Amino acid sequence: MAIYLTKESKVLVQGMTGAEGMKHTRRMLAAGTDVVGGVNPRKAGRTVDFDDRAVPVFGSVREGIESTGADVTVVFVPPAFAKAAVTEASDAGIGLAVVITEGIPVHDSVAFTAHARTRGTRVIGPNCPGLITPGQSNAGIIPPDITKPGRIGLVSKSGTLTYQLMYELRDTGFSTCVGIGGDPVVGTSHVDCLAAFQDDPDTELIVLIGEIGGDAEERAAAYIREHVTKPVVGYIAGFTAPEGRTMGHAGAIVSGSSGTARAKQEALEAAGVRVGSTPTETARHVFAVLDGAAQDGAAQDGAAQDGAQDGAQDAAQDGARA
Repeated sequence: MAIYLTKESKVLVQGMTGAEGMKHTRRMLAAGTDVVGGVNPRKAGRTVDFDDRAVPVFGSVREGIESTGADVTVVFVPPAFAKAAVTEASDAGIGLAVVITEGIPVHDSVAFTAHARTRGTRVIGPNCPGLITPGQSNAGIIPPDITKPGRIGLVSKSGTLTYQLMYELRDTGFSTCVGIGGDPVVGTSHVDCLAAFQDDPDTELIVLIGEIGGDAEERAAAYIREHVTKPVVGYIAGFTAPEGRTMGHAGAIVSGSSGTARAKQEALEAAGVRVGSTPTETARHVFAVLDGAAQDGAAQDGAAQDGAQDGAQDAAQDGARA
């Protein structure tokens, strides 16, 4: 199983014929993604050769959906055109829009994420690396060769930390890794992904990566406390960030005590989340939780076997007495 993206997903790429779109479409195809078309009104009707696969270019998202049955789009268009691209995709009925573009004006992000919700389109991003279900599909720019399929679900604000935790936990593997983006306004939140991973039967443990700024992690902690029964391990970037400065992502601004890494850590730990001080320590927490679960399972199996043996012995003795 997985969340949001599977081997059955059919992917369009808006901006496929640009330099970034071409590069990452090739990587997505190599990872097994079913890229069924690109979208560029000026190049409609052409095909683009990617090694052994020719991918058609459509004039609109609607045309691409009607021709291929696409249900996912990955957006690589420049910031000035991102609002129009996502709005077009939502109006065409796409189920999932993965917006890689960074530098989109906040008021544009507010507009297209709100519009997408009215059309039933899930937006991931903007300013995100996308998402990957290892061994099945990759929509975005996440390197596909640093991990394998497994039982960990990962949701992260940070692209770089997504990659690092994927690598740290590569021997265990992931169900799905979702980079939600670090802008002040994003289409899919930590809470959305927590709910999806909670419902996914093949996700055993959830890793949550946050960073300073905003209150997304505090809201995630409240949700975990009330709704998540699976173990969650967290990491918060930005413990050494000076207060009052924007650090990296546009959403990573701390004002007074609000949005600090310490406040987020305390909220998560109060909800039962183990929070690492470094990515490596975070990975160790994951291993400890999984090892503990394995040992508990072995102990339960042992108790069951002992009970069965005791029952068999009792039955044998009863039979002998009879």
